[in-house]
Amino acid sequence: MKQLFLILLLSLLSFPAVCQPLSQKLAANRDRRIILEALKRQTDDWNAGRIEKFMVSYWNSDSLTFVSKVGVTYGYQPTLANYKKRYPDRASMGSLKFDILQLDLLTPTLAYVIGRFQLTRPEIGNSEGHFTLLWRKIKNRWVIISDHSS
Repeated sequence: MKQLFLILLLSLLSFPAVCQPLSQKLAANRDRRIILEALKRQTDDWNAGRIEKFMVSYWNSDSLTFVSKVGVTYGYQPTLANYKKRYPDRASMGSLKFDILQLDLLTPTLAYVIGRFQLTRPEIGNSEGHFTLLWRKIKNRWVIISDHSS
């Protein structure tokens, strides 16, 4: 009887240690799915000509950074203004496609994404390149805090 009690007690004590990695994996899978869904929404919004909706995935903060071949832009509003200036109409926006090459959850609140973008623009010529996104979970919401696209 003592042995049975000891086995039961040890099983119960080790149960949280077994479940914790599983719950962390479930949370990580959920977070990966949320980020991938946000990227899908971005392409849908872009392809519908909705730049403001496309920007919803970005951190609405003066601390947002956007790095491109023309330099570094700081802040949400300047980044939005640059998008609107660079893509003033549907012809310049074209049709966007993302290929996600890597998505790593570095911590429960920090993710790193590497991808490739393709803009199909029959009227003015196609554009393509790569991007690196740093995502942070802020107030229980994943947002892009830094974008390097070239």
